[in-house]
Amino acid sequence: MKELNIDQWKRKKQYEHFKNLDYPHISVCANIDITNFYNYIKTKRRPFFISFVYVVTKTANLINEFKYRVRDEKVIVHDVVSPSFTIMNDDEVFNFCPVEFSEDFNEFVSKGTNEINRRKKFVDLKDEPNRDDFLFITSIPWVSFTSMSHPIHMSPVDTIPRIAWGKYFKENEKIKMPLSIQAHHALVDGVHIGMYFEKIQQILNNPEIYL
Repeated sequence: MKELNIDQWKRKKQYEHFKNLDYPHISVCANIDITNFYNYIKTKRRPFFISFVYVVTKTANLINEFKYRVRDEKVIVHDVVSPSFTIMNDDEVFNFCPVEFSEDFNEFVSKGTNEINRRKKFVDLKDEPNRDDFLFITSIPWVSFTSMSHPIHMSPVDTIPRIAWGKYFKENEKIKMPLSIQAHHALVDGVHIGMYFEKIQQILNNPEIYL
C-alpha cells in the first residue's frame, strides 16, 4: 500500500471536482460473453459463482484505479484488493463473505468454497473495521438486469467499487450475462471502466490461459 501524490496526479482536477458531489458514483452495465468461460469451468467441474468471483477480482487487480481508495483527504493505492461478496443462506437471507484473494485460481476456489460453506451457518453483516481493500460483489441470478445501483455510505466517503452480475442467457449460440460496475468518479473514469470490460472479456475468452 502507498499514498498517491495528488499534486502530481494527472487526474487531480477530476478528483477535486467529483469528490465533493452529493452523489459522486458512476455506474455502467453491459452484457459480456461468458461462453468459453462457462464451458471451461463446466468441463473442469468448478462452481460457477466462486469461479466468477475470481475473474472479476483478478480483473480489478489489473487496473490501478480499482485499487485506489480515499482516506480522509488522502488517496491510497492498495497492492491487492480482495472480494467481499454476498451469499444466500438456506433460509433465503444473505450474508457477507470476505475472502482473501489468491492469484492461483484453484487455491482461491478451494478457499472461497470453504468460506462460503462456513458462513452459510450464520449471518454477520459487519464490515471489517478500518479495511477498504475490498471489492463489494453480489449477483442477482434471477434477473438479466440492464442497470444496477448499490447502497453506499455518503459520510464518511465510500470509495469501494461495487460489482454485480445477473442471470446469464443464450443469444445467437453465445452465453451472455449482464455485468455492472459502480465506482467513485473521483477515482475512476469511464475509460477505466471500459478498460475493465475489455480485460475481463479477454480473460473470459481465454480461461485456459488465465485460470
